[in-house]
Amino acid sequence: MSTRNVWASISLAGVMLAGWSAMPAAHAQQATSGRRTTADTPLPDVTVDAPRQRQVAGRTSSAGQAAKRMLRPAARRAAAPAQAAAQPTPSSAGSAATPLNGNATPAIGSRLGLTAREVPAAVEVIGAETLREQGYHTTVDAVKGATGVSAGDAPNDVGFAMRGFQGNQVNVLYNGINIGPTGFTALTMETFNLDRIEFLKGPSSLSSGQGAVGGTINFVTKVPHTGPVQNDAFIGFDQRGTFRSGFGSGGSTTVQGLDYRFDVSRTKEVGFIDDTEFKNVHVSGQLNYRLSDSFKTFVAAEFKDYKAKPYEGTPLVPASDSGINATAGIVSGSKISAYNGSTLDAVTIDRRTLSTNYNVIDGHKTIKESWVRSGFEWDLNNAVKLRSQIYNYNASRDWYNNEVSAYNANATNGRPVDRERFFVHHNHNIVGNVTDVTWNGSIFGLANRLVGSVESSHTDFTRPGAANFPGESVPLVGFDRGTYGDLRTQLQTATIDSVALNLEDRLKLTDTFALIGGLRYNPFTLDRNWIRNGAERSGFPYSKSWQPLTGRIGYTWEALPGTTFYSQYATATDISADSIFILTPTQNLTLSDSRSYETGVKQLLWNGRAEWTFSAFDIERNNVYSAQAGQQLNLAGKVKSQGIEVAAAVRPTPESKLWGNVAYVRARYADYDLADGSGSFSGNTPPNIPAVIINGGASYRFPNPGWWPVELGFSVRHVGDRWSTDANTVKLLAYTTADLFAFVDLPKVPLFATATSTRLAFRVRNVTDKRYAAWSDPFYPDQIFLGAPRTYEVEASFKF
Repeated sequence: MSTRNVWASISLAGVMLAGWSAMPAAHAQQATSGRRTTADTPLPDVTVDAPRQRQVAGRTSSAGQAAKRMLRPAARRAAAPAQAAAQPTPSSAGSAATPLNGNATPAIGSRLGLTAREVPAAVEVIGAETLREQGYHTTVDAVKGATGVSAGDAPNDVGFAMRGFQGNQVNVLYNGINIGPTGFTALTMETFNLDRIEFLKGPSSLSSGQGAVGGTINFVTKVPHTGPVQNDAFIGFDQRGTFRSGFGSGGSTTVQGLDYRFDVSRTKEVGFIDDTEFKNVHVSGQLNYRLSDSFKTFVAAEFKDYKAKPYEGTPLVPASDSGINATAGIVSGSKISAYNGSTLDAVTIDRRTLSTNYNVIDGHKTIKESWVRSGFEWDLNNAVKLRSQIYNYNASRDWYNNEVSAYNANATNGRPVDRERFFVHHNHNIVGNVTDVTWNGSIFGLANRLVGSVESSHTDFTRPGAANFPGESVPLVGFDRGTYGDLRTQLQTATIDSVALNLEDRLKLTDTFALIGGLRYNPFTLDRNWIRNGAERSGFPYSKSWQPLTGRIGYTWEALPGTTFYSQYATATDISADSIFILTPTQNLTLSDSRSYETGVKQLLWNGRAEWTFSAFDIERNNVYSAQAGQQLNLAGKVKSQGIEVAAAVRPTPESKLWGNVAYVRARYADYDLADGSGSFSGNTPPNIPAVIINGGASYRFPNPGWWPVELGFSVRHVGDRWSTDANTVKLLAYTTADLFAFVDLPKVPLFATATSTRLAFRVRNVTDKRYAAWSDPFYPDQIFLGAPRTYEVEASFKF
């Protein structure tokens, strides 16, 4: 298909959507929202209001025109210094006074400082208040509330999936910084320290670099605000013994121009699998200093200390061997063990293993992370702004576990579960800089905003890993878990030097129509070595360089007040063989390339009380390698993914809320012929990709019930069938879970005399106690991860 035909199709789709949406949009009204400027976002926030009804089609009153000129981010009167003067408020930088946070200015969407509604892509923002109200304690909990996002919810290695792609094809950023492949850098953490979580769907290398095929998730920590000091704290428990607590404080100091923010949280989450848990201490802080109205600087630091006794999965068991203990509704299908080659036939999860821990007693996962960041923002004049940030990231990680638990149908000794150990340690250090220049001006009289940036980073990665993999066989139930045993190691190293040149531009052809595009040129070099038994392995050391060029081109069209249509073409690249840190010279060292066509609509209406978004996409990734059992990779050709996403939220009355989202995706392999000539997986669905994900919920607040104010609510999540491996022989069956919650807001009482707000929260998760399969690791296809059963929680939070 030619480029001309592609853009004709996209534009036609936008026009059709415009006609469909015209009726409700014509009644939208004006509603303003707060704005916020922080030292670590690419540009000052742009205030975007709910629309004012036009008096005449295509025209507004002179007062309306003046208001719109003041609000247009690329207009001459909206130059950077005017907005930089706005002071941040204590509320979340990621939230705004609209139901879906469409007025938020996410750092992830664009360096142009556009709101979520102005970016020509599907962008979502979950703000701090939503994290609190929905009870999203951990980052894994939170991402599952976003449209079309799924995740493994066991306290173990984190895995995310969106738009037909999973694992390292979904980038995870921390305050806009990419630290490496998601598979081992993503860390389950408490959300208390976070200001917001941002999602950018689809190929997005322009914003986040290598790996962003399915999309990008950005975790943003809380930042200082200017104003009186405000403090908040919480403490929570559940019936399994989980304990959570946190304290935060922020505001202006006695030093003129100096603001601070400090947060500390501590979590001990007890797992639903026997003797599993994780503990996490997260400390974060930032100082902002305004030397003048035109110059600001900041310094930020973070530390995380994570310790876990992890759950490594539950083995698939032949239904014939489980007999009356076979479960229904969790998995279906049949398989041949990828570990021992035995034929399992129809498989199930044995009822006796629903809480069994197959890990060794001394198994553990530990991670220590530290961040230091510093930078400045300087308004050089009315049209030019300079920003720069330097950062240093350090991590020490250990995995020391029994990771394989595979059922052997041929066992005759009463010990049918084969186990195998795995150890690896990471020393991971990154030093980097991001500098950008923003120019607000005009081209041939048309408002234009241009951002040019330079990124550079140096990564040192050392990976002592297991050279032997001890193991044994144990009974299905009632066994001695044992210890890790003998450990011998080998050393792998990787050094990565990266430079990226980014250019983004928005040109407003009319007051309502803008062209938005960008390019990223990102040359980087990998140097690797692998030493075993004191000698370098064959093919090592080696060096490889790449020079990918990616980008995005699209438009936004505010066809009616509050109704924005968009389309875009975007590209991404990533390492085809799973992880740049462990590439071997015998693997395909070329990059995978991805492209996406997307079109959609975003609308705010009903005086800013209702908001909805729609997107349709078509993604293709070429030169794909797929994870196989035993840490192996298989050439898988292409992945094609098409789908639609719809999200909506409404506040019918000040006391009530309704929200929901639906995602449908059809992801398939193409040109996937097995290397041994035994068949083809073309047409199969990649693992962990459901066709349908639905989230929804509602709440109602009783403001004057004759007692303390009470809010009652519920949420529901449905995840469709998924396959556990590329072979598509074992299915993780669809499931639906529901949560119930109640908030009680207490007036000032002597016990909490200094608190301005005290809330007691009661929550029941998975109220029907649904047993389900949550996730599958393609490297370990003989086992799956179960989802958490019914859980009761209570929490008290305070603001003072």
